[in-house]
Amino acid sequence: MLFSLTNPEIAILMMGIFLFAVLLGFPIAFTLMAMGIGFGYFAYYDPSRMDHFLDNRIFQLFVQNTYSVMDNTVLTAVPLFLFMGYLVERAGIVARLFNAIRLASHGLPASMAVAALVTCALFSTATGIIGAVVTLMGLLAWPAMIRAGYDKKFASGVICSGGCLGILIPPSIMLIVYAVIAQLSPLRLFAAAIFPGLMLAGLYIIYAITRAYFNPSIAPKPPKEEIPPRAVILKEVLVSFVPLFSLIILVLGTILAGLATPAEAAAVGALGSLVLSLIYKSLKWKSFKESVFLTAKTTAMIMWLFVGSWTFAAVFSYLGGHEVFEHFFKSMNLAPWQFLVITQIIIFILGWPLEWTEILIIFVPIFLPLVEFFGVNPYFFAMLIALNLQTSFLTPPMAMSAYYLKGVQTKNVELLEIFKGIMPFLGIVIFAMVLMYIFPGIALWLPDVLFAD
Repeated sequence: MLFSLTNPEIAILMMGIFLFAVLLGFPIAFTLMAMGIGFGYFAYYDPSRMDHFLDNRIFQLFVQNTYSVMDNTVLTAVPLFLFMGYLVERAGIVARLFNAIRLASHGLPASMAVAALVTCALFSTATGIIGAVVTLMGLLAWPAMIRAGYDKKFASGVICSGGCLGILIPPSIMLIVYAVIAQLSPLRLFAAAIFPGLMLAGLYIIYAITRAYFNPSIAPKPPKEEIPPRAVILKEVLVSFVPLFSLIILVLGTILAGLATPAEAAAVGALGSLVLSLIYKSLKWKSFKESVFLTAKTTAMIMWLFVGSWTFAAVFSYLGGHEVFEHFFKSMNLAPWQFLVITQIIIFILGWPLEWTEILIIFVPIFLPLVEFFGVNPYFFAMLIALNLQTSFLTPPMAMSAYYLKGVQTKNVELLEIFKGIMPFLGIVIFAMVLMYIFPGIALWLPDVLFAD
């Protein structure tokens, strides 16, 4: 035979065809399933045991993977957190939140940029869907900043970078997916992500304030006559900021305290967002239906991605694909820091054509066996990836956050202006990764304190 059934060359061909199909625009979930079943049929082909065409182990594997995904209790949190985010978005709560923070921070340089970043950080805890955050803030905060005389490039960078915080700041859907893939505790992942998420948001805010301080023309201060009395500001903060912030703290607090699983806390968050919408009298039947529909649609996409990727990964491994990468890295005699640099560069590049779901579900499992080999803490590795995935949305030419913003401000800003505005924030993300590598306690201290054995 020209090839043996487990020849790794076939696995590499399988990966190459998959990437080519994705670049052509084929749906990723169905491409994964097609590649997995097609190459799996070849991998598990056994003429001596075939009574008919469908008598092949790949079909049993596909059914088993489908059942395993649908029966996974950790993934139950995904639709609940999605529903919480979509409901908060469509109930107008975010608009009130942005206005309250904008008024409260009016004395700071770039106060509207600070308000947008804080709003993005808070809204990101309710939804991990980058497109939803960037789109909403692009419709809400970007025009407000432009009307106030802000530089378009600066305002665009603020919206795009702030909108990406949702895949890092817990309770993050990305971390739930990572926990399932890497077989890690979602509670520890949430705890590990808190300080890196706050650090990155803080660095963004510090940059915005510092740049506006030295160059006030890019972010003019609001006229004094537009600022209401302090009592009005305090009331707006109490009414708009405190309830949503309290809900977020309740959800995170119950998870980190061990009082509830992520799925249970997500259920509380979904119910809480429903109650807030009713209290604010902003819940409409149309918005509720849209939230349910989008939740079902996004959840189905994520679940079928899991089914496809698990089938793809099983066949890829059976053909010897994982062994190729393991042998390659082990034969290079790398130091742990060199392994980390190479893997992060690979993930950085993959972020151009792929979204975080595909990167996590398909490619991260290739590196996970090597994490233990090089003696890298798996939670530290997870936080490096979570930070790195921010760059996948900020790096031209495939910076998806830029395209989300361009999509809602088609005639008001050029794509090149958005790219220029993003670049300083991209540098901040890389600086944050270096900072966390030098001081790993940023990611590891809190989970060690909360969940000490």
